[in-house]
Amino acid sequence: MLTYLLFSLGLLMLVFGGDWLVKGAVAIAERSGIPPLVIGLTIVAFGTSAPELVISLKAALTNQGGIAVGNVVGSNIANVLLVLGVPALFSTITGSEKGMKTTLSFLIAVTIMFMVMMYYGPINRSDGLMLLVALGLFLSLQFNAARRHQHEVDDYHDELGEIPTSMGVILSYLIGGLVLLPIGASIAVDSAADIARAWNVSEEVIGLTIVAIGTSLPELVTGIMAARHNNTSVAVGNIIGSNLFNIAAIMGVTATVVDVPVGTHILSFDMWVMLFTTILLIALPIFHLELRRMAGLVLTGSYVAYLVITAAF
Repeated sequence: MLTYLLFSLGLLMLVFGGDWLVKGAVAIAERSGIPPLVIGLTIVAFGTSAPELVISLKAALTNQGGIAVGNVVGSNIANVLLVLGVPALFSTITGSEKGMKTTLSFLIAVTIMFMVMMYYGPINRSDGLMLLVALGLFLSLQFNAARRHQHEVDDYHDELGEIPTSMGVILSYLIGGLVLLPIGASIAVDSAADIARAWNVSEEVIGLTIVAIGTSLPELVTGIMAARHNNTSVAVGNIIGSNLFNIAAIMGVTATVVDVPVGTHILSFDMWVMLFTTILLIALPIFHLELRRMAGLVLTGSYVAYLVITAAF
């Protein structure tokens, strides 16, 4: 029981640490006069992936690569089936926003590139650099597109909430985030490894399931709140951005620091599920689909089935 409590504590520290770090960094950027467009595409985009980044780095550096790569693959699966499925229970989800087809096509290309790297693994520094180059290209394309349609860009305050203005509070947020993130990652990874041993399952299964769910909680909360306010573009856009950053940024940075091995479980099953769920995403704008309550039930039920199959594999 203590191990599960420690794991939950570690995830909470990651969630709050990431949130505080992003808000503090955004506040500093705003006080420095950095344009909102740049803040939204850089600090917010990178910062909201901070929990996944630190937990993957910690896992890889402590020879627990199964948790590192499992966290990325599992989070991308959870983001589609769970983070898209649950909000669909509350509101109709559409995927017809301008530019979504291009963004999703880029995500599929990066996903396939990531799968090839896993197949010929371990994922090494050269692979990591390639993923970071892909991330830079994506950000460049997004920045140019956003400049052309700046009046249509969603305000990142809708996603982050209130941003501190007092310098004392800003520094407290920054320091709190920088302290909580590494400590939370250390507690979460060590506890996850203990849980894996207690369940007699591999570390990659733990990374694919409970770690992935835990690090996807911020996206899930954002998606539910966006759906309840009928702002479904935020719900879908949040998933696309998170999945791309999980692969290109998190695995890119992690692999440049240390080689990341990939287990047979992921190679034979999970990476194909990741590809399938990514293809499901691109079906939204192509076929102008609307996800209603029944679709939400199917997606959520499919995720439960995936967890059962993964645990029993």
